[in-house]
Amino acid sequence: MAASDYRELSLNGLWKNNPAIVQLLGLCPLLAVTGSVVNALGLAAATTLVLLCSNTAVSLIRNVVSDAVRLPVFVMIIAAAVTCIELLMQAFTYELYQILGIFLPLITTNCVILGRADAYASKNPLPLAMCDGLMMGLGFGVILVLLGALRELLGTGALFANMDLLFGPGAADWHWVMVQDYQAFLLAILPPGAFIFTGLIIAGKNLIDSEIKRRQDALKARPVKGSKRVRVTGTIS
Repeated sequence: MAASDYRELSLNGLWKNNPAIVQLLGLCPLLAVTGSVVNALGLAAATTLVLLCSNTAVSLIRNVVSDAVRLPVFVMIIAAAVTCIELLMQAFTYELYQILGIFLPLITTNCVILGRADAYASKNPLPLAMCDGLMMGLGFGVILVLLGALRELLGTGALFANMDLLFGPGAADWHWVMVQDYQAFLLAILPPGAFIFTGLIIAGKNLIDSEIKRRQDALKARPVKGSKRVRVTGTIS
């Protein structure tokens, strides 16, 4: 397990193979609960923890479970992790738990989690499986928070409203009003806004990838400094 393995897993989870904007998995919660940053953060934290726990458990039992019962066992592991996360949220962030509602238990059927358990964790040792789960969760969470921030900012003219639901009473003052007397842009908060901004984020990533590829191709085409060109002269008879 070289350091390059962990770098590749990090790059895949956060950018090259991001589950939200490359694989386009888990779009139902991505589009449904990202009306604000606090909602996005809550779901991002829950999904990342479930990914980390499920990948860890699946990797530990990968040589014990037969192929015949592999998928049902994976689903049971994911469901148990989701249940634990739900109980923790009920105990410490009950109001946010109520806001997220059905989308918390639906993490059990999130294609990102089952897909990583089956495609990676079941075939790799524990450290790599844990790293994969963490990076995929962070990659998914970053897009959730970015989308939530864009929709909240353009929809209400403010950021970080109701952060006390997640971080306690001390976070009540985190609310940052960007524009006073802002006329609410309802499209950003409503479901069509989620589709629009998700498309814009995907388009932005594709543009960045295209520019990176263009620069790499330009560097490859550039002659190496100090190299000499050999000029061939003569006639062909």
